[in-house]
Amino acid sequence: MSDYIIQLNNISKVFEDGFVALDNLNLSIKKNEFLTLLGPSGCGKTTTLRIIGGFEMPTEGEIVFQGQKINDLPPHKRKVNTVFQKYALFTHLNVFDNVAFGLKISKTPKNEIKERVREMLNLVNLQGFEKRQVESLSGGQQQRVAIARALVNRPEVLLLDEPLGALDLKMRKDMQIELKKMQEKLGITFIYVTHDQEEALSMSDSIVILNEGIVQQIDTPINIYNEPKNAFVADFIGESNIIDGTMLQDKLVHFCNKDIPCIDTGFAKNEKVDVVIRPEDIDIKNLSDAQWTGKVTSVIFKGVHYDITVESSDGFVWLLQNTDRQYEGDTIGMSVDPDDIHIMKKVIDL
Repeated sequence: MSDYIIQLNNISKVFEDGFVALDNLNLSIKKNEFLTLLGPSGCGKTTTLRIIGGFEMPTEGEIVFQGQKINDLPPHKRKVNTVFQKYALFTHLNVFDNVAFGLKISKTPKNEIKERVREMLNLVNLQGFEKRQVESLSGGQQQRVAIARALVNRPEVLLLDEPLGALDLKMRKDMQIELKKMQEKLGITFIYVTHDQEEALSMSDSIVILNEGIVQQIDTPINIYNEPKNAFVADFIGESNIIDGTMLQDKLVHFCNKDIPCIDTGFAKNEKVDVVIRPEDIDIKNLSDAQWTGKVTSVIFKGVHYDITVESSDGFVWLLQNTDRQYEGDTIGMSVDPDDIHIMKKVIDL
């Protein structure tokens, strides 16, 4: 039996106005996986979620659920439930009745409804809230009710479309931890949509980076951050210095007027490349020991570190992140270790 619960094969979606939302997307989602669809607005992540849920039909391709094609299966017959950013709770019902709504529609016995609702409210830390009206709850509590309502039907896949978007920063952080714990405890597949890079990195088993309807990279959070496949991923995930370079030979790259050792291989001699260096990977050195020198043009305190902008003599503007404060107008030295340099093939526009 396959390890994959959902497979999207050659999925394309073209809307009536000609907009291509998805272009030949292929994606296999494992059982019990927390998978995040990540990308900028309009990249196709919500369209992908809606196609899995049955709310959109693909123009081309097939949706396979546990080995069976489900393109023609309506949403209510798919073993998935969805939590939207707008929770769509029933304001005339209390918490218990909101969570129990789907079970009552399916004519579940009353004793079983009571037990399953209690189980879900315990899971989302809302025990004792059964008789509360949903309008009296905070945003975070309403979000938990929406999750409990989706989970009480025991779906095999839970779809979450930016469910934390309406919450304040601290509540978002708390709910990220709670959602991940819920997913691990329940052992079901979560497919999560967000444009928040930090949220995706902190919660996911796998991340799918989308741009203009095309998959850019599918990988673990660690690999997405440390080994981006192209300049778009490097720029979108976290912050990066992306520099034009030339691969002189294996493990030697030229950029910013220097020949610099790296660990990358497999490029043609003198191939034009993108050199990616994360701001936190740049070391501040004595001027005599540095690979480059430059003038500090701005310093911004970010709490844990300082964002330091430095213009080097060749005109490149570097972003550094360091816990030691520097001062505008100072000249500093900068160096990078070979294993902190990431070389990527340039994308050629046809």
